[in-house]
Amino acid sequence: MTPLQFEARHEPQWLELEGLLSQAEGKQPKQSAAQQNGARMALLYRRACEQLALAQARAYPLHLTQRIERLAERAHRHIYRPPAWNSGRLGRFFLLGFPQAVRAHRGYVLAATLLFVLPLLLMGWACWRDPGFILHIMDAGQVRGFDQMYSDGSHALGRARSADTDWMMFGFYIKNNIGVGFQCFASGLFAGVMTVFYLVYNGVIAGAVGGYLVAAGKGQNFFSFVITHSAFELTAIVLAGAAGLRLGHALLAPGRRTRLEALKFHARGAIVIIYGVVGMLLVAAALEAFWSSARWLPHGVKYGVGALCWALVLGYLSWQGRPGTQADGEAARAG
Repeated sequence: MTPLQFEARHEPQWLELEGLLSQAEGKQPKQSAAQQNGARMALLYRRACEQLALAQARAYPLHLTQRIERLAERAHRHIYRPPAWNSGRLGRFFLLGFPQAVRAHRGYVLAATLLFVLPLLLMGWACWRDPGFILHIMDAGQVRGFDQMYSDGSHALGRARSADTDWMMFGFYIKNNIGVGFQCFASGLFAGVMTVFYLVYNGVIAGAVGGYLVAAGKGQNFFSFVITHSAFELTAIVLAGAAGLRLGHALLAPGRRTRLEALKFHARGAIVIIYGVVGMLLVAAALEAFWSSARWLPHGVKYGVGALCWALVLGYLSWQGRPGTQADGEAARAG
């Protein structure tokens, strides 16, 4: 069959596929029509792929193979594009997809937890035993800043602010929290080494500040400030680190795939966790700006609400969406 005969034979199908794509990319058709057009489009897409392989095998002219290739790529993008986010899909993600994905990555989550918590505890103990030890971690100016933040005379707990800047602090905390989470995740591209560094580093800083403030007699102010939002913020940082460790593992041990293929495959699972991490960090920023810093709230109330938040976060990640052994595996591969 000559190229002209091949084109004349199959062009009606190509034109039909182009028309269906133009219709789908334009005004939304009715539901029944959309279902019928979708089935027909999928059939024509498969035929276009077969025709493209045949044209390439027969070494047909470049303009002909490129025409079929562009059409097949356009159809592929439309057929396999992810569905649009809506309230229903968002609800299913947080009720099922996110906690199931976390449990599917339990090994990475455990490793990230140890990398963060152990330095935190060790540094906290060291700075509690010897408050001057914190000067090995940060300079005297930074230490004085923490003293002022959690002193009894400060207007609000946490970072210095005026009475009317809660919304500005909300924006600041969003930027800061998401920046830390992104560091822990994206640094997994360096074979996971930098993810390990950021987890350990953040644990060291948190432990040093906490241990020093407890030794300085400001532990009640400090813990009443961090107890609530830390349930979301610290958990999110650990989960971001777990996702980064998965990327690093994919690069170090790609198996039978190339490193790039392994990275793409494992990133589809890791990104599910990152979607949830962003949501947790937004909640943490709101609590930190509007609740944690409030002086008028009694310490006991903050401790009670903080304990409840920790119980809800841990229970949510551990039990929400069960039973779901099969679903866990699907969530790990979701992207």
